[in-house]
Amino acid sequence: MSRVGIEAMNVFGGSAVLDVMQLARHRELDPARLNNLLMSEKTVALPFEDPVTFGANAARPLLDRMSDEEKSRIELLITCTESGFDFSKSASTYLHDQLGLSRNVRMFELKQACYAGTAGLQMACNFILSGTSPGAKALVIATDISRYILEDGDDVAAQDWAYAEPSGGAGAVALLISDTPHVFQLDIGASGTYGYEVMDTCRPAPDSEAGDVDLSLMSYLDCCEQTYRAYEAKVEGADYRDTFQYLAFHTPFGGMVKGAHRTMMRKVAGAKGAAIAEDFERRVRPGLGYCGRVGNIMGATVFLSLASTICNGTYPDPRRIGLFSYGSGCCSEFYSGVVTPDGASRLRDMGIANHLDARYQLSLDEYDQLLRESAFVRVGTRDTVVNQDFVPRTAQSAAGASPRLVLRAIKEFHREYAWTD
Repeated sequence: MSRVGIEAMNVFGGSAVLDVMQLARHRELDPARLNNLLMSEKTVALPFEDPVTFGANAARPLLDRMSDEEKSRIELLITCTESGFDFSKSASTYLHDQLGLSRNVRMFELKQACYAGTAGLQMACNFILSGTSPGAKALVIATDISRYILEDGDDVAAQDWAYAEPSGGAGAVALLISDTPHVFQLDIGASGTYGYEVMDTCRPAPDSEAGDVDLSLMSYLDCCEQTYRAYEAKVEGADYRDTFQYLAFHTPFGGMVKGAHRTMMRKVAGAKGAAIAEDFERRVRPGLGYCGRVGNIMGATVFLSLASTICNGTYPDPRRIGLFSYGSGCCSEFYSGVVTPDGASRLRDMGIANHLDARYQLSLDEYDQLLRESAFVRVGTRDTVVNQDFVPRTAQSAAGASPRLVLRAIKEFHREYAWTD
């Protein structure tokens, strides 16, 4: 029988991080609402970071562990993002260049809000399953950033994004897809999809977001149930409570996942009270660990949850994980796969938790200064030299880590990058 899935994966959670509760107190936000986030930290994208640097820094450690012959078999590169900075040119070309991939690679970019990562995974898996190039591999990079920019005279407390700010993160997850799925073997054909037109969230301009929070929550809950119902209709004997030893969700914030799981346990599994709480702690909580330290990274978030589930779960034998992926607008999917003890060990060896621990701790003054100075590179910038003030500070906290890619300048719209130790 054909096998396909994730051969290797890695997470890059940025160079700098901010304490979420300190930020909430600083902004004088309602603590009751903030407790529902189930978050402790959020990644802050620095001026020299963009979707390309995040994606390259997630993928580089994977490629460094491969032989030249193995790297030459990467024949497909898919970038999944809603943070593209060019309306024509794909960020995949920059990633292809910086990662030193073969010239014989098909490359392109996918956009479907937070669903894009799953779309890339499924497309890559179908390429491998097609058998058109036996032994080929695909590299899928889901990368996104949230940035909050203040114009002169703006009041932080008056911003529409005041309550979104603590959960908006930045980061990337890189997936190497092949017919040797050491880390995560996809259950082929075991998926349920569901989608329709809804204006829950959108990016009407490159540097801004808009939407209806309540509508987004209702759409997320609706899609969670309907994708599972579609999965159940396809997979004989599927049971929400018993089929999956773990569940990994797209995680805008932990409280949203907790609510969705509670709804599913009540409506689909017929569970109540203490049984729901116990199930959440056992099957869902492991997947929230990394999400609570990085924040919402859109198309990469479901894989951030998957990585957290694998690294923080217990695998005495192969365990099945059910995944729910949701992208505003909307498209969604429930699918599944199996993780073995060896797969869990391989991912833990990537040192994701150590990387998250090593990030530079921003002070609130540093963070507010970044917002007010508007040091970030705007989409459409033609020429600029990028602020590098935080490069040496963040390098010290990442001692012993892989080289990092940083954005140095833009000349005639072309972005110039460099690898730093």
